Amino acid sequence: MLVPINLSNRHIHLTDKDVHILFGDTATLTKKAELLQPGQFAAEQTVSIKGPHGVIESVRVVGPTRTHTQCEILTGDTYKLGYAQADVPVRISGNIADSAAFEIIGPVGSIHTSDGLIIAQRHIHIDPKTATDEGLSDGQVVSLQLDTPGKRIDLHDVVIRITTDALLECHIDVEEGNAAGIGNGYQATVII
Repeated sequence: MLVPINLSNRHIHLTDKDVHILFGDTATLTKKAELLQPGQFAAEQTVSIKGPHGVIESVRVVGPTRTHTQCEILTGDTYKLGYAQADVPVRISGNIADSAAFEIIGPVGSIHTSDGLIIAQRHIHIDPKTATDEGLSDGQVVSLQLDTPGKRIDLHDVVIRITTDALLECHIDVEEGNAAGIGNGYQATVII
């Protein structure tokens, strides 16, 4: 099975309450660009995130708002923010229990979180019918085979995420894409 890859950069998901704290009492997220998954969008708004010993500016907010605020960063970001890499767990989006604390700085206010900072787990979005046709189940872990001129790279620990309205798409982060020499739209082979 082939799956299109889109590279994911650091980004943050916010609650309605946190949008108001960071951007103002009447603020709402403004759509900058639609993302492939239905209803998801990159917002015009950005924030800074702060760790124990560093700050990263212009972190894109991804909408719509969620029930919990979380920020997905790159492995290399842990060093810039001042965390030991082991302090920021690799997780599927939404699984933030016992994750790293961090500060979010917006143009109007700031928030100190007790958790919510993670490194995004590689994953494949897929709809139920396609998953059934391919013999895949929600939460199943597969691998990806990336064949580029002069090298082959296999990425393991890729989680299947089945949702009703999903469009087939694999998310790996930009560091992994750069290491493999691939960009958005690259077709990878799923290894079960």
